[in-house]
Amino acid sequence: MHSARNMSAYDALGPYDGPQWPHVAPRSTFLIIAVMMGIVVFLAFFVNGMVIVVTIQYKRLRSPLNYILVNLAVANLLVTIFGSSISFFNNVIGYFVLGKAMCEFEGFMVSLTGIVGLWSLAILAFERYLVICKPMGDFRFQHYVPEGLRTSCGPNWYSGDSNNNSYIMALFTTCFVMPLSTIIFSYSSLLMSLRAVAAQQKESETTQRAEREVTRMVIAMVLAFLICWLPYAIFAMVVATNKVIVIQPTLASMPSYFSKTATVYNPIIYVFMNKQFRNCLLTILCCGRQPFTEDESSAANARTDVTSVSEGGGNKVTPA
Repeated sequence: MHSARNMSAYDALGPYDGPQWPHVAPRSTFLIIAVMMGIVVFLAFFVNGMVIVVTIQYKRLRSPLNYILVNLAVANLLVTIFGSSISFFNNVIGYFVLGKAMCEFEGFMVSLTGIVGLWSLAILAFERYLVICKPMGDFRFQHYVPEGLRTSCGPNWYSGDSNNNSYIMALFTTCFVMPLSTIIFSYSSLLMSLRAVAAQQKESETTQRAEREVTRMVIAMVLAFLICWLPYAIFAMVVATNKVIVIQPTLASMPSYFSKTATVYNPIIYVFMNKQFRNCLLTILCCGRQPFTEDESSAANARTDVTSVSEGGGNKVTPA
């Protein structure tokens, strides 16, 4: 996780003992990451908080599908509270100032809530697949240690013992490969069904527009998933299977911080691209003024199931 030149200094000062600069990385590196984490914390609290507020405010949004989105928002907030916020604070200070017990707790909570978020995305994808195409672990604290710049904690990829390796393989399979496979299968099937409908209704502008919108959303969803989690998954497997590899600490920290940005991407893609959520949010931001007319609202509720899916949900939601 560090260069040979700095190995003795890196090992001499523990991750809980004091600032890790300059022997791990320059102080500017820690401050840059702190700024990035600060932005992520602010945006994640805002967008995920708005999802929860809008859902509480408007009964018509309380459908089973939208509860999955709320579950995702809650998971994102927990990742932000127990992961991104702690990373921000520790990078400002320059080391894991909260101590070993909190390091283990952070690693556990970020892994747990991250898994909840990942599987929420997979369940959301599979639900849409069923609606459109088919109508009708043991966690132990010792698995977590400081990683990279030693200002954030995660699973112990480094020790090489059989218990940790089996845990890493289980995480990789159940928390990356399986959710990603479910997402790709479900959205690919959804797109093929929409293309079949569009082919039968070549003159329907609504159907053609729905297909284009869903295509854009699917591409955005899969790309966001890969951007956030693929670097972390690759890093984990490389480090777990190759114990002699040397990775600079700053580079080793990047996959963890990329994964934390999912708390911002996910609600923007899954919620704020949903017109019902957007309209309700605008109503709140406009101090109760309706951002659309009653005629427009009625027309929106009368759209076909295909158009409803393009707006971020598989089931129609009628106002309470």
